[in-house]
Amino acid sequence: MQAEKNDSKVEKNDVQAEKSDTEAEKKEAKETNDAGKEEEAVANKAANLKIDDETGSSTPSSPGASQSGSFLANFKAFSKFGDPKSDGKLITLSQSDKWMKQAKVIDAKKITTTDTGIYFKKHKSMKLGIEQYKTFLEELAKNKKVDLTEMKKKMANCGLPGVTGAAGAGKAASTVDRLTDVSKYTGSHKQRFDESGRGKGIAGRKDLPDQSDYVQGYQNKGTYKAH
Repeated sequence: MQAEKNDSKVEKNDVQAEKSDTEAEKKEAKETNDAGKEEEAVANKAANLKIDDETGSSTPSSPGASQSGSFLANFKAFSKFGDPKSDGKLITLSQSDKWMKQAKVIDAKKITTTDTGIYFKKHKSMKLGIEQYKTFLEELAKNKKVDLTEMKKKMANCGLPGVTGAAGAGKAASTVDRLTDVSKYTGSHKQRFDESGRGKGIAGRKDLPDQSDYVQGYQNKGTYKAH
């Protein structure tokens, strides 16, 4: 009887030991998982800080520092263009094409939007980070036989999105002047303005009935003199 009690006590101790071992394993697994998540978070933070640092001004001692800084600043600006939720770290194909067109890299001769689409989509992603984007430019320049340094220089100095300089503004102004010159209007649009270019209002848009009591088409209206 005493032996049975001892065996039962031993079994209970074994069960408690197994429970303790299981709890210890769970705790260890949780700590390992938490450590992995922390390492991943640190790595992501470091990558983001790297892009932020690169976007800022470079040290004067590095060759081509101002060019590199401008390129990365423009990367951030164009990656935010048209997307208010973007943090400036990933760029889409349409944003890249906008940038290249403004920089005159896409000229519809050597490089077209078809070319950029082919090499951009080789990366199997809708958006590219700065390092992937640099690889994309290298592949594009190599296959289209274009100077990569010159390409980056153009993209660095093209200005912020939508800003094309005084030449672009002058061209836009001349286009507006041409489209608003009423002396060049034809057809029904010409009838809406008088000889001085002033709009006739509703009289230029609708055929109003003649209230002068003359028959329609009478050419000598207002010439009759009473005796």
